[in-house]
Amino acid sequence: MSYNKTKTDPELGQKVHEHLVKMGVETPTTPNKLVRTDKIHIIEGHFKSIMETMGLDLSDDSLCDTPKRVARMYVNEIFWGLDYEAFPKCTAVDNKMKYNEMVCERNINVQSNCEHHFVVIDGLATVAYVPNQKVLGLSKINRIVEYFSKRPQIQERLTEQIFHTLQFILDTEDVAVMIDAQHYCVKSRGVEDTGSSTVTSKLGGGFKSDPAARAEFYQLARKQ
Repeated sequence: MSYNKTKTDPELGQKVHEHLVKMGVETPTTPNKLVRTDKIHIIEGHFKSIMETMGLDLSDDSLCDTPKRVARMYVNEIFWGLDYEAFPKCTAVDNKMKYNEMVCERNINVQSNCEHHFVVIDGLATVAYVPNQKVLGLSKINRIVEYFSKRPQIQERLTEQIFHTLQFILDTEDVAVMIDAQHYCVKSRGVEDTGSSTVTSKLGGGFKSDPAARAEFYQLARKQ
């Protein structure tokens, strides 16, 4: 999904950023004051140079707009998760019903890009938590996964970022995250292994300390 400025919470995003820095799992970035239009303009120029260096004819009607298309795609579609102004609204309500069992969201779409080669990471995430004082709107879990997917990533850090963000927002240690994904840096280049996938997980609270809770989560995560 492309960046949607109507469903964002920049203030929460800044708090999440500070928390991830504290936890040592923030994406390596350097601050700049470039707005989206500036970024698109600069990336367009650089990508035009790359294409020209490769010997492509940018006067061709099929290629002439590619630098602009790529620049817009980078900023507004596949890497908008670098911008904490775009952090999603995360509506939580008081746990008035005293619900204290697992809430599990399965088969959450993960579409990211490997930070080593800028090619696709494609897979599914399972996220679970046991409510303490707050219950999070279900779609917000999907949006958090999507947000951190929309930046250059390695799967290990992506898993950590989702985990620590949910612990922070929900104020509970009882969070579990698992991602099963294919990496096109493995699939379409290098070793060219088309059948393998990478599984990462991060467990906290009861999911880590209670063998029964741990087993239940992994059983749900692996269930098709």
